[in-house]
Amino acid sequence: MTKPLIRLIVRWFICALGLWIAANLLSTRIQYDSIYVIIVAGLILAIINSIIKPILIVLSLPAILFSLGLFMIIINGATVYLASRLYPQLHVKDFIAAIFAGMVIGLVNYLVSSIIEREDK
Repeated sequence: MTKPLIRLIVRWFICALGLWIAANLLSTRIQYDSIYVIIVAGLILAIINSIIKPILIVLSLPAILFSLGLFMIIINGATVYLASRLYPQLHVKDFIAAIFAGMVIGLVNYLVSSIIEREDK
């Protein structure tokens, strides 16, 4: 029971960190009122990435294979856009901004995950 909970907390931290970096890089297109908005939006994004993203990946598998994985950028953007629609305090101006935010979050996820895996070995 504690292992899935720890994984969710780590995903929550990574999503919130990536969202905060993306919001600061794209400050004209992504706005938030306080750091609490980023923390709650990170939790929503972590839950979306845990439940809805695998379903989206399976449903769009032909597009992912045909584009050699580049369609994953669209899926990441869709999850960020969905999180902003579910939590209106996080203002994402349009889908293009969500795609760029998804790219930043994916990069942060990759970097933090590689650091964590390196420390485990």
